[in-house]
Amino acid sequence: MAEFRAPQGMIRLYQFAWSPYCLVQKRLLEYSGAPFRLVKVSLTDRSKIWRLTRERYYQVPLLQDGKRVVFETHPDSQVIAKYLDSRLELGLFPREWDGVQDLLWRYFENEIEGVAFRLNDIHWREFVPASERCGFVRHKERRFGRGCLDEWRSQEAALLSQLDTLLVPVERMVATRRFLLSDRPFFADFSLYGMLANFLYTGHYELPSRHVHLREWYSRILVASHTKRA
Repeated sequence: MAEFRAPQGMIRLYQFAWSPYCLVQKRLLEYSGAPFRLVKVSLTDRSKIWRLTRERYYQVPLLQDGKRVVFETHPDSQVIAKYLDSRLELGLFPREWDGVQDLLWRYFENEIEGVAFRLNDIHWREFVPASERCGFVRHKERRFGRGCLDEWRSQEAALLSQLDTLLVPVERMVATRRFLLSDRPFFADFSLYGMLANFLYTGHYELPSRHVHLREWYSRILVASHTKRA
C-alpha cells in the first residue's frame, strides 16, 4: 500500500469535485458514516499533494487519515477504496465476488468513464474556475489532441447514444436485485456511481429514460448507508 506519514488529523479527501474517481471515494466516505473533510485541489498547483506524498504522487484522489497518506499505485490498484474498506469495516470486497468485481469496475472505469467524462467536459466552462481554465484546456489537449473539447461537443448526440448502449448490461443486472450483485452495495456499485455522478455533475443530463431499473438503483446508491452486521 502506498502510504506515508503526514500531520495528524481527521480523514481528509483531496479532490476535484467533478472527478469520477474522487466522487467514488466521497460516496464511500458518506456511506461509511465516518467524519471527513473535503480538500479542494487546484488544477494547476499540485504542490500540496506532492509534499504529502514525499514527491511520489501528484494526482487525485488522495486520502489523509491522521498520520497516513494513501494514494493509488497504478490505474488498476484501488488502494484508497481497499484502505477505507479495511479501516471502516465496510465489507465492500467479499471473497465470493473476487474477480467478478474486478471485471465490473474495470468496465465502469474504462468504457463508461471514457464516454461519461467527455460529456461532462463539454460543459467545462461551468465548473472550471476562470483562473485555471488555461491549465485545464492545456491538460486536455496534450492528452487528447488540440480542439478535443469542441470535438466532443460536436459529438454529443453520438456520445449519449454510446453511453446508453454501454449501460444496457447494468440495467439488466439491477432489474433482478437492489444492487449490482446483492441486496446491499459492494465496491462495484460505488465505482459505477462515481462514473455516472460525473456524467450528471453539471445537471445537463439525466440517466437514459429507458433504463428504469438503473435509475432506481442510482436513487438507492445515492442515499445508501452502512450498517455493520453481527
